[in-house]
Order: sequence, then C-alpha cells, then structure tokens
Amino acid sequence: MISPVAKFRHLGLAALLVSVSVILPASAMAETTGWVDNEGGRMRIVALAPDAEGNVRGALQIEPKAGWITYWREPGDAGIPPHIAFAETAGVSLKRMSYPVPRRFDNGPVRDIGYDGPVSFPFELKIEDINKPAALAASAFVGLCRNICIPFQADFSLSLKADSGTSFAEAMIINDAEAKLPEHPSDDFAVTHYSVTSDGDTLRLRLQLPKNAPKKPQVIVTGPEGHVLFNDAKGERTDDSYSLEMPVGKLPKGYDMSGKRWGILVLAGKRAMETSLAFE
Repeated sequence: MISPVAKFRHLGLAALLVSVSVILPASAMAETTGWVDNEGGRMRIVALAPDAEGNVRGALQIEPKAGWITYWREPGDAGIPPHIAFAETAGVSLKRMSYPVPRRFDNGPVRDIGYDGPVSFPFELKIEDINKPAALAASAFVGLCRNICIPFQADFSLSLKADSGTSFAEAMIINDAEAKLPEHPSDDFAVTHYSVTSDGDTLRLRLQLPKNAPKKPQVIVTGPEGHVLFNDAKGERTDDSYSLEMPVGKLPKGYDMSGKRWGILVLAGKRAMETSLAFE
C-alpha cells in the first residue's frame, strides 16, 4: 500500500520514468475523436448524441501497445489511474466514469492492477442546454507502462448535437465497454459480512461465491486514495462461502474510518463483482 506521492516517486526511480507528457489536439470527427498516439499506445474518445434529458454516453478508449499496460481506478503499488475532465465553461458535467474488470500483474514485489490490451472506460455526461450544439473540450490523463512508465495526456474536442442521431459503431463500442464492467452484488455473489478488528489492523470478510467458482478468489479492497489491500493470505472456503482476513496496513495519519466507504472487487473465475463497504 503506497500513497499517491510515493507511487509517483516509485515511477520516478532512475530509468523507470520518462518524464514526458504528450498534449496533442485531436480533430473532432462527429462523435468520435481522432486517435492520439505516444510511445506506449494510443487513446481517443467516443460519445453519442445527448438524449432528451441532456445525458451523453461515452467512452475513453485506450489501446496499449504489445507488452505495455494501462491502469485501473487504483493502480496498485505503482502507476497512474485514468482520468478525464471536461471544460467547465462548456456547461457540461461528468456524472460518472466506470472501470471494466482489470487484471492483477505481479512483478516481483510490485503489484499492478490494470489492462494489457485495449480497454474502454464508459462515462456519462450531463449537458445543461440541449437546444444548442455542445462543443466539448476534454482532457484525458493516463499511464502506460512497460520497462518504463509514461504519463500520457491528450486534449480532445467533440461537437455533439441532440438531433444528430445515434451512430451504430459508437453505440456498439460503448455497449461493449459497459458489458465488461463488474456485476453488482446478487444472491449468489456478494459480501455477506465485513468488520474491522478493534485495533484497526485487520479487515475481516465473508463472501458468497458463485457455484463452481475457483476455491480462492482474488479480492482487492480500495480504501483512501492510493491505499489498496490484496488477499495474498490463505482464506477458508466452506461450500460457497469464503472467509478471509486482510491486513489493513498503514493508513494516512489521523484517518478516521467512521463514515467512510471503501470499495471491494472480487474476481471469481469468469465472474467479477464490485460493491462498497460502509463503515459506521
């Protein structure tokens, strides 16, 4: 578990960091921007026209080159999570950005969470006035890593009109991205109990796993920004119930868990479930 500052310092070690940020304008192509490239891969934005309420579905597409990875919303022990922002002057607000099921990459003591192939992060925008064309200025910032890690920034522009119709190609990209998101808790796949020991050192979990799931699932818990728990220790499986304890590690100084929500992602075979843990 490493703080964001420590993560960036980790990336800055000797030859591991190329301190280059690429900022290139991408010409608008209806509802799909052009690709912007750098040494480790490329990215672009796809967006549909606003609906009657001014909601816009879109996706940030990233295609790492062979041998490179990009990151999940919490990158693990090192790395840069994807980020997208829209100019406030455009009358646009970002309602949500979602993250497809990632993989865990172990490189010695360093554990990364991300993607080693093309990935699309679906998002939803809200446009204040759908009666006028929306000229959107967006900035995306991601990390791409192989033997070196490159911060990759690109600026995009899109022009969206409420009456421009829906492109089949863009809709397919966004629908496919949303289909790859983790599922919500259900009767056969959920967190059935969680608690933190009185000393605050250990998180105890009990999970309901799908039938025929692997004996040991992968569990990733995300606390305050930059703080990730991995289930490397052995858990106990009883039928479809799985119990485990996860060391909480060193939290930020003065951090109070009361009233906080932590995230949890459980990978069990071909299924993945994501939810939150609310602490009173």
